[in-house]
Amino acid sequence: MATRVDPFKGFNFIVSIEGMSGSAAFSEVSGLSTDGDVVEYREGTDKSLWTRKLTGLRKHAHITLKRGQSANLDLWAWRKNVLDGTPDRRSGTITLLNEQQQSVLFWKFSNGWPVKYDGPSLNAKGNDVAIETLEIVHEGHDIEAGG
Repeated sequence: MATRVDPFKGFNFIVSIEGMSGSAAFSEVSGLSTDGDVVEYREGTDKSLWTRKLTGLRKHAHITLKRGQSANLDLWAWRKNVLDGTPDRRSGTITLLNEQQQSVLFWKFSNGWPVKYDGPSLNAKGNDVAIETLEIVHEGHDIEAGG
């Protein structure tokens, strides 16, 4: 009889970014994906009616982080460095935890910097939490299994 293995739940995670102490309290992470171009190729002497599919440039999506706005301005300070022309590339890790709070998967990105910052949408008629959003461009990420 096969043992049933349930998938991990997506709400239990930690984000850590180099040089930021309060970076773990995010409510949402997206953009942990890769994509690639397809190069279609056909030689002039090729008698086939079909093109060959070759691998082209590979791309990593921007990582988007969302969290409730607080007095912690680490994300804004990082973005401000870039806006002021100071190169500020950092690496980071998104860690998925299981129900026992053990690390099970790690997405590690490298040489990232904030390409976009969105402050919260404010509305006096609502009671939503003020959410700030940071979009990070990076030079690649890898996935590792936890121990």
